[in-house]
Amino acid sequence: MTSSTAWLPVKMMIGGKLVAGEGQPITVRNPSTGEVTIEFAGASLDQTKAAIASARVAADKGEWAAKPQKERVAIVRDLLARFTARHDDLRDLIVTETGMPIKSFALPAQISAPLAQMDVMLDLCLKLPEIEENPITLDERINNMGGFVQSIRRYVPVGVVAAISAYNFPLHINLWKLMPALATGNCVILRPSPLTPLSALALAEIAAEAGLPEGVLSIIAESGAEGAQLLTTDPAVNMVSFTGSTEVGSIVAGQAAPSMKRLQLELGGKSAQIYLPDRVEAAFSAAVGVCIAHAGQGCVLGTRIFVPEAEKAKVLGAMAASMAYLKIGDSTDPETTMGPVISEAQAQRCERYVKLAVEAGATVVAGGKRADRPGYFFEPTILDVPDNKNPSAQDEIFGPVVSVIGYRDVEHAIEMANDSSLGLSGYVYGKDARAALDVAKRIRTGTINVNAFFASANSSSGGVKMSGIGRERGVEGIRAFQDVQVMNLGSAV
Repeated sequence: MTSSTAWLPVKMMIGGKLVAGEGQPITVRNPSTGEVTIEFAGASLDQTKAAIASARVAADKGEWAAKPQKERVAIVRDLLARFTARHDDLRDLIVTETGMPIKSFALPAQISAPLAQMDVMLDLCLKLPEIEENPITLDERINNMGGFVQSIRRYVPVGVVAAISAYNFPLHINLWKLMPALATGNCVILRPSPLTPLSALALAEIAAEAGLPEGVLSIIAESGAEGAQLLTTDPAVNMVSFTGSTEVGSIVAGQAAPSMKRLQLELGGKSAQIYLPDRVEAAFSAAVGVCIAHAGQGCVLGTRIFVPEAEKAKVLGAMAASMAYLKIGDSTDPETTMGPVISEAQAQRCERYVKLAVEAGATVVAGGKRADRPGYFFEPTILDVPDNKNPSAQDEIFGPVVSVIGYRDVEHAIEMANDSSLGLSGYVYGKDARAALDVAKRIRTGTINVNAFFASANSSSGGVKMSGIGRERGVEGIRAFQDVQVMNLGSAV
């Protein structure tokens, strides 16, 4: 057993109490070496049932939901302060379990950014009204008995929320489910990815000291998917917030349908980066940007790169040259600029898609194979792809593999960008801001960035098409955890 961190939390939190797992063992491996970091007992199905039952009792009792909004937010803010106080320990856990390099420019997105964004989110939560008046007409305000009517909307907690998260940015994803759900008065059961459970169990250890009412928060980790399936099917659960692949998201939606659960799904992406002719000189950095952003393991990364056909050869040459500056290595080495993918299975997926791409007519310009070292490393890879129908341009690979595709004209670029079953994010670059904006308005995706990348607690994100349902962050991300109840109030006559 090896570890780069002294803190390896392994206990679950069920109904507010820390308990040892009673289920099958979870094996956490260091992606940089492939060696076992720790093995421990995960939650059993009975423990998942206990977490659901505890949350249901707490939700029905209503103590947490009934607290004044300011009081509830103050408690959640105290919880956030406890997390923030363990920033460096959480960072070390993230580096250990995800393999993100300790000096990566993207590491702040794993911990510093979400912690800061949570504080902003809580401020936003306090600004949102708990009740709003419906815009009924003056005539409607007099009922048929001669009394007066007021019609209002109340925003009330959904109830019990199952939060199921992905492995790539585990703390970020966990916090963006956990904190707004709690702040709006819900009871939450958090189930992290079995590949990266430690940061979630660290939150459990810290939260156990915060004194939340019993049943308001449970955090469980498991080696398989039996508990996750129960969370998505049990009628006692009112909402499922899931981040992961489109394939699994479709299964989650089907499992939630019989009990009509609220769904918030952030799923796969195959985002386009369109470089307009007047900005094509900037395209050389697009490939290395994807590869060093957690080895391409990001659903919003622009892995389809569209450039003018006449400039494609020049762009590919500059991209290949930029790869020479990347250093693949252990995530704890401060000189490392690109770390591993999460697992052996993910490295094999990258291999398989490069093979499929080449069989369909693509050419490997750089990389294209496993790195010759221990761990789950795949070389930063540039594919010269003949058209948007190539498997590497249609499917989410989730690794350091980019597809560069030439376009005849801007209309052709827009057509190819929209020729995807996915629509999570996208990018348009152009010196003529008006022309770039005109292109951006025609891309069918949940978020589109023009000459920028922006993420804020005040600005939501989410997908269209097969990239998901609902939004996270912003007003919509807070309201997602609330139901609307209309109250029609009449005066006594």
